Amino acid sequence: MYAGLKNTPCCLCGREETHTRIAVPPRALRLMENGGPIAWRDVVGTVTLRFCADDWDLVSDLAIEMDTHPLSRCNAAHVSLDLREDHEALLSATKAETDQTELEGRLAREAEATLDAVDDPYTEERDVVEAIVVLRALEELGVRDGPGRGAEGAAGAGESAAADDD
Repeated sequence: MYAGLKNTPCCLCGREETHTRIAVPPRALRLMENGGPIAWRDVVGTVTLRFCADDWDLVSDLAIEMDTHPLSRCNAAHVSLDLREDHEALLSATKAETDQTELEGRLAREAEATLDAVDDPYTEERDVVEAIVVLRALEELGVRDGPGRGAEGAAGAGESAAADDD
C-alpha cells in the first residue's frame, strides 16, 4: 500500500509548522484544489488535513460561525492518505472498486454524535470543527442531505455516486 506524506504542511498555506489536524472522507478530495487526479476510491481510510495556527483560526471560524468548510481552498497535494495497492498493474487482475459508503456513514454518525454533545465540557473545539467539515462536505458531495437526515444519507450514496468521476 502506498502511504502518502505523513508530515504534511498546512493544506491552506503550505507552511511546514502545523497546529491542528482533522480527518475527512476520501470523497472530499473531489472538493479540494488539485484533488481531481487523485483516485479517491483507492484511498484506504480517511484523508488527514493539517492546518497552521493562523489558518486553524480561519477554519474554526468558517465551521463554527458560518457552518461551512474550507475544502475548496485546501491543496490536495498537502494531505496525508493511504492508497491501496495497484493490483491491476502488478497482477493483470481487476480488483473491485472500494466501497467508501461504510466509512462515510461511520464518519457522519461520529460527526453527528459530536455535534449532539457540543455542550459537553469534554467536547473539544477541534472535534466540533471536524464534525462540521465532514458533514458539510458529505452534503455538498450529495452523499447525505442536510441536518436531520442522519447517516442513512450515506447508506444510499454508493448507488447515486457510483457514476461520479474519480
